[in-house]
Amino acid sequence: MQSFRTELENPVVEKEIIDLERKIREYQEGKIAEEKFRSLRLARGVYGQRQPGVQMVRIKLPFGKVTFKQLLRIADISDEYAIRNLHLTTRQDIQIHYVSLDRTPELWAKLAQDDITLREACGNTVRNVTASPNAGIDPEEPFDVSPYAHALFSYFLRNPICQEMGRKFKFAFSSSVRDTAFSYAHDLGFIPKIRTVDGREERGFKVMLGGGLGAQPMIAHVVHEFLPEDQLIPYSESVIRVFDRYGERNNRNKARFKFLIQKIGLEEVLRLIDEERMANKVKSFAVDRDAVPQPEPPAEQESAASPIADPLAYTLWEKTNVYPQKQEGFYSVYMKVPTGDLSTANARKLVDGVRGHIADEIRITQNQGLLLKFVRKESLPHVFNVLHEIGLSAPGFDSVADVTTCPGTDTCNLGISNSTEMARVIEDFIYQEYADLVYNRELKIKISGCMNSCGQHGLAHIGFHGSSLKAAGKVVPAAQVMLGGGTLGDGLGRAADRVVKVPSKRVIGVLRLILDDYAEHAAAGELFHDYYDRQTKDYFYRLLKPLADLATLTEDEFVDWGHEETFQTAIGVGECAGVIIDLVATLLFEAEEKLSWANESYREGAYADAIYHAYSVFISAAKALLLDKGINSSSQHGIIKDFDTNFVETGEIAIFGGFGEQVLQINRHDPSEAFAKQYLASAIGFYETVKAKREVRDAVNA
Repeated sequence: MQSFRTELENPVVEKEIIDLERKIREYQEGKIAEEKFRSLRLARGVYGQRQPGVQMVRIKLPFGKVTFKQLLRIADISDEYAIRNLHLTTRQDIQIHYVSLDRTPELWAKLAQDDITLREACGNTVRNVTASPNAGIDPEEPFDVSPYAHALFSYFLRNPICQEMGRKFKFAFSSSVRDTAFSYAHDLGFIPKIRTVDGREERGFKVMLGGGLGAQPMIAHVVHEFLPEDQLIPYSESVIRVFDRYGERNNRNKARFKFLIQKIGLEEVLRLIDEERMANKVKSFAVDRDAVPQPEPPAEQESAASPIADPLAYTLWEKTNVYPQKQEGFYSVYMKVPTGDLSTANARKLVDGVRGHIADEIRITQNQGLLLKFVRKESLPHVFNVLHEIGLSAPGFDSVADVTTCPGTDTCNLGISNSTEMARVIEDFIYQEYADLVYNRELKIKISGCMNSCGQHGLAHIGFHGSSLKAAGKVVPAAQVMLGGGTLGDGLGRAADRVVKVPSKRVIGVLRLILDDYAEHAAAGELFHDYYDRQTKDYFYRLLKPLADLATLTEDEFVDWGHEETFQTAIGVGECAGVIIDLVATLLFEAEEKLSWANESYREGAYADAIYHAYSVFISAAKALLLDKGINSSSQHGIIKDFDTNFVETGEIAIFGGFGEQVLQINRHDPSEAFAKQYLASAIGFYETVKAKREVRDAVNA
């Protein structure tokens, strides 16, 4: 590991990588519990795979932006450490698979040389901040949201308030009211707005709170029609603080922000958010609007336009995959990447081929494609030829023929059935039998390997998620059919309805029935949502019910897509939600570790960080004693209340005014040096009390 330590310029990153190496060694030596280590590696982008002994590494790319150099670096990493493939995700990340755990620190170090991070790409943290891929070039955008997404990403990366939440937290920025980043399906979603006050234009955001997909999709609440731009960071921080304190921590199926709103009500959540403002590190935050400059457009090409490899294919491609930018004279080219899988060889051919014809900035799209920017009209034939040569010039980007899918049972522990091969079969079916639908961008098909909606089936017009059925004493791979979801615009959306479950091999029959019925019975120009509502869910249930008849199963239907053997469900333990740590010794160790972080932050003058680390000391130490009594509180707020009830009010531990009064001072003071000093001293005193009590108990039980 010595080789990378002198090559890194960022001492913070170097320290994190060395720390990961040390903790991997301690885990392998049995010094760190499995649960604790899992949490540590997830927060560093290292995720367990379905296959034992190897890891998936998720590379965090804020709003999907990647330069030529970075893409080539990631391709090199995949060649050296993984399987020569880059998987583009619906959250604009890149994943590589089959990586040895021992090699992840070395891998991270090499990525860091080109300013690429794995930090907080998984686990109970703020995940990648997504944005419309065409932000900055969208003709309909009020302003470019990229600098705001970048500011949010930077502010919360390594921020103490969001390192060990009850579950993950997701942000999204859409470039316009078309809402192509699905703001309504996120914990916090933003749509840019401009208002005029006293003759001056002011920037701000429409804010959606508490959305999410998963097994129980919920549409976000509009909580601000116009939040001034300087309040974007403070408001988001207040929301995160509420989620960290009040969010569920025992039942991870109920641990997302949407369930907190469901539990205590939107009005109470908004009150708590407002209450947290006092403790925020900043009360106003001026975002640097120039933090994400537009890339340099390519120079004009002097040579004649390239002869087109396939003129008919080019015409169709140009109609469905090429769009004018708001910058006059330039076009954006969207690449359809089947199942989001780009081989490293094709990644290199792409960069080599388009260099000089597009700007040095590629963006990953939410439907697992790529966006190329600042293409001149005369360069379009050349770009098409490059894509045609590597098999990535298929028409119909973001159309019915562009199916979104997660990896499913290829690599994911939670995958129930094969979603990738199903997606390939469906796309071939559309191209063969419904070729005109490559022009239709108002109807989306999305697939997930399980109910968790990594493939976004919950917001699809026609969605499928992996499931199973039992027939003739055997298990049948199945697909739950979801209908009627999707984007309405300006922060509004719909969650798809569960309609019927059918054997997986019958999804083509499902699509044929729906698409034919839509063509026959929809009014002229009627969108799918209106047609679905008019026909009703029950109509589609009756339409599709014959396909759910298991009495007519053939032997082939007991075999999943892309497989030869009879189907068996083999679901592992999912890690996308992180883990719950409840070991007493581990909690006391955490309290001690956080105390050292608090002291370090205080010495560096980072008083807000010191205060939050000290708050975490209170929580970890209190939870340790509660667990010692068999009391497993489901939230930090519950820990505070339960500690008062079981220790302070019983007289077992004396705290003047009560534990809650002491801990929640955090919400009543600005994060000043004086308060940080006082609060840290209280946390140290409490930790010493808990540690002494635990030592006495251990001595008695020895």
